[in-house]
Amino acid sequence: MASAVVYDRAVQRADLLQLLTDTAHGRLSPEEAAERLAQLPFLASGEVLADSHRWLRTGQGEAVLCLGKTPAQAAQAFAALARAGRPVLATRASQEHVAAILAAVPDAQVHEVARMVVLPGAEPVGGVVAVVCAGTSDLPVAEEAAVTIEALGARVVRLRDVGVAGLHRLLAHLEQLRAAEVAIVVAGMEGALPSVVAGLVAAPVVAVPTSVGYGAAFGGLAPLLAMLNACAPGVAVVNIDNGFGAAMVAMRMLRARKGTA
Repeated sequence: MASAVVYDRAVQRADLLQLLTDTAHGRLSPEEAAERLAQLPFLASGEVLADSHRWLRTGQGEAVLCLGKTPAQAAQAFAALARAGRPVLATRASQEHVAAILAAVPDAQVHEVARMVVLPGAEPVGGVVAVVCAGTSDLPVAEEAAVTIEALGARVVRLRDVGVAGLHRLLAHLEQLRAAEVAIVVAGMEGALPSVVAGLVAAPVVAVPTSVGYGAAFGGLAPLLAMLNACAPGVAVVNIDNGFGAAMVAMRMLRARKGTA
């Protein structure tokens, strides 16, 4: 089987338009065009293959999960994606990952609470996402969601420390909450907050269980099961501590609603 050709540059929509134009005008045969398409999808950098084609397929670029990667691998992936366009996101970054990424891409921005590194530059999408956080112990996961949403071009309203143990705190922000087009609700312990929010607003709710809680919370399993059993309709649930995944779901909802997917 022939080896793949790896392009050391971004694959942008203009590349595909030029390819299609050349084919339509007879400068390329359909067979040649198909071969070139097969060679476009990724960038090689050191030990990683960055998926620069993902913007074209899904409207959202690949992110770098630093967890499990060496600092050098994370920096290679981040730099390769930076060549493919902005924004670029790295999640679960340690101090060592941050240092390596900044050495490779000095313009990147560090978000310590979210444990993220971001190279901004997304086109504004429009729309508002409420990121609702039950307690301050849940903030790293909530900020991962909020920073991701902002990096991808939407506006975030942060509602913090509004858990069900003091429900009046949430109700004080009800007008802001109802103005949002999607709500991401982050909670540990018993995980009741998403069900409460879904009973108050018309927007879809993306629930994020966190690993915060005492022994019987089983590292987030208890809130995960509670959210899956929410009695209020309209709740979708992502994995434990997965603020990034919740943000990506919310962005797809926004894009679909606005016809930009």
